[in-house]
Amino acid sequence: MSHQVSPHYLKLKERHAELINAVEAMTKAARNSGPLDEKTVQLIQLGAAAAIGSKGSLRSHALRALEAGATHEEVRHAIIVLTSTIGFPTVAAALSRMDEVSDSL
Repeated sequence: MSHQVSPHYLKLKERHAELINAVEAMTKAARNSGPLDEKTVQLIQLGAAAAIGSKGSLRSHALRALEAGATHEEVRHAIIVLTSTIGFPTVAAALSRMDEVSDSL
């Protein structure tokens, strides 16, 4: 399974190369600045994507977490544990999106 970059992201990168290159460098620096492994990083970012309701980011980080070795159960659990923090409706919406991701694999 290989994560594909969204067409929207590619368009942003084409139109705003300097900005996207800076964002990518910052992302890499943040990942390399501590002891967390890639699976954990992606699960954290998945939780943040769920919290802000970003469908594209949720899909991207779910796929990246799976590529990094997370199971489907771990991905779903990373969202479920947010219930008391971000609320059931937001968690339910994120889980629905996760069903779409699972169905597309």
